[in-house]
Amino acid sequence: MAQLEVMISGGFQEPYTQMLPSFERMTGIKVITKSGASQGSGPKTIKAQLLTGTTADVVILSREGLTELMAMNKIAPKSDVDLARAPLGLAVPMGAQKPDISTLKSFKDSLIKAKKIVVPGSTSGIYLTTEVFPQLGIQDQITVQVTDRGSQATTLLSARGANIAIQPSSELINVPGIDYIGPIPNDVQLIQTFAAAIVMNAAHPVNARKLIEYLSSRDSVGPIKNSGMNVIQ
Repeated sequence: MAQLEVMISGGFQEPYTQMLPSFERMTGIKVITKSGASQGSGPKTIKAQLLTGTTADVVILSREGLTELMAMNKIAPKSDVDLARAPLGLAVPMGAQKPDISTLKSFKDSLIKAKKIVVPGSTSGIYLTTEVFPQLGIQDQITVQVTDRGSQATTLLSARGANIAIQPSSELINVPGIDYIGPIPNDVQLIQTFAAAIVMNAAHPVNARKLIEYLSSRDSVGPIKNSGMNVIQ
């Protein structure tokens, strides 16, 4: 059976998981899925794993992370395709009081009131900790825990180890144990584009191209929307 190795970050994981069984049935290609963060420090990022010899034919991650890989000549030229966009959203533990985040002021007040906030250490968390929280002037009034991955942030939130999580909407919708409140205000919003690309010297470039074509086809519209993401127009 033909094979394919994919390394994917959390942002596009939900639609990818929904679409993968039909791709495998349709093509007869068995896909091995590996996981990594789009950006950040430590050994769990996609960049770090590729640099230490982890193999992959396709990477799926935020545009910011992909740009870094392209600058390092880790990506086959002209193989990158945008798949979907996701706004940053906010969630609370299931059953907790729902904070008002309808305006920038109410969002700021809700963060201060929550005190303990969890964010992933990837693209969204870097943006929140280096730009948004300083811009709002609330660094000294909140405690922020940064996890390696978005899935770790939602696990912590569902266990009530934090009062609020902020990360791509696609990582918060359909997650057990948490309630998704909605996107954060436009004044501090980051719309992340998640993209796929073929890794330089991939072992299965033809199969890689087939997968990327499928993930960016009309078949992706339903899964993308079901995951709280926006289709690329």
